[in-house]
Amino acid sequence: MTKPHLSDMGMMSSDGPKRSMVVKAISGSTSSAESGANAKEEKSETYSTNMTEAMGAVLTYRHELGMNYNFIRPDLIVGSCLQTPEDVDKLRSIGVKTIFCLQQDPDLDASRYFGVDINAIQEYAKTYDDIQHLRAEIRDFDAFDLRKRLPAVLSKLFKAINQNGGVTYVHCTAGMGRAPAVALAYMFWVQGYELSEACKLLLSKRSCFPKVYAVKSATADILTGLHKKLVTLTWKDLNCSTVEISGLDVGWGQRIPLTFEKEQGQWILRRELPEGHYEYKYIVDGEWICNEDGLVTSGNKDGHVNNYIQVLDDNTDSVSAVIRKRLTSDDPDLTKEERLKIRQFLEAFPDGEQ
Repeated sequence: MTKPHLSDMGMMSSDGPKRSMVVKAISGSTSSAESGANAKEEKSETYSTNMTEAMGAVLTYRHELGMNYNFIRPDLIVGSCLQTPEDVDKLRSIGVKTIFCLQQDPDLDASRYFGVDINAIQEYAKTYDDIQHLRAEIRDFDAFDLRKRLPAVLSKLFKAINQNGGVTYVHCTAGMGRAPAVALAYMFWVQGYELSEACKLLLSKRSCFPKVYAVKSATADILTGLHKKLVTLTWKDLNCSTVEISGLDVGWGQRIPLTFEKEQGQWILRRELPEGHYEYKYIVDGEWICNEDGLVTSGNKDGHVNNYIQVLDDNTDSVSAVIRKRLTSDDPDLTKEERLKIRQFLEAFPDGEQ
């Protein structure tokens, strides 16, 4: 089975997912403490493998080693998730005033990965009047969900920083995807950095792989609006029983079923998509496969490829199309007027709406 390989189509590129194998030698009986430690290590390996496959970059997260983080700027930290209430004290000791959590509830479930009691952490933070714990959820390993939620998430972050001041700690689970992307957008939209400058600074401080194209697209969405077009994807095969698509606008952890239409003799998906670049792959009777009749990405060193589709404005000369093309180019920047418009958007965005 060939699983999807992602490229960011922006500031960064990837040679594709690679796997590392860890072989454990176990002799004699194993204590419960050792079994627990091994279980945590195995979950870290599972998460790291899933992260590598979904994000298209070789990344490793070791939950069993505790919370880890890096100062990107004196007032901005990107890191991994808090694991215990005591981690709140660690962050208070370095001047953190806002803890900004991007994890969804499924990320915290012990049956899925690590198990974090987020309620205990939040309640402990409430015992202090000099630190605030906030949540703004983004789905893990999903570039489109990141793009879609960034405006609301950044509005909440922007308002919290203005209210609390001090140092801000932005985290997801590993601090390698969602959190760096949110920090990158904040530096680009609010702190006046050019995107390439912010990206260079971020990567010089922390090993991570933010989906830069999602930040670019969200920027264009704010300034030009979110315009959708009806897209039709097809699969021609009369001998299969199920056809699904993964990627697209639902992320690599979700699937969309295609419907078989007898009149046309093919499987069809009709879906409205906002303007942008989307990679996807078909799952035919459980097998991941590309449609050779569609557009296909260049293969990485391991030969992994995806189908892709570019959804564009019908009028490529319109003002919004020109702005979107500039903002999703290799090295975009914002004018003073655009940055002011984004700040006004963040200030006016309704609280609690995400």
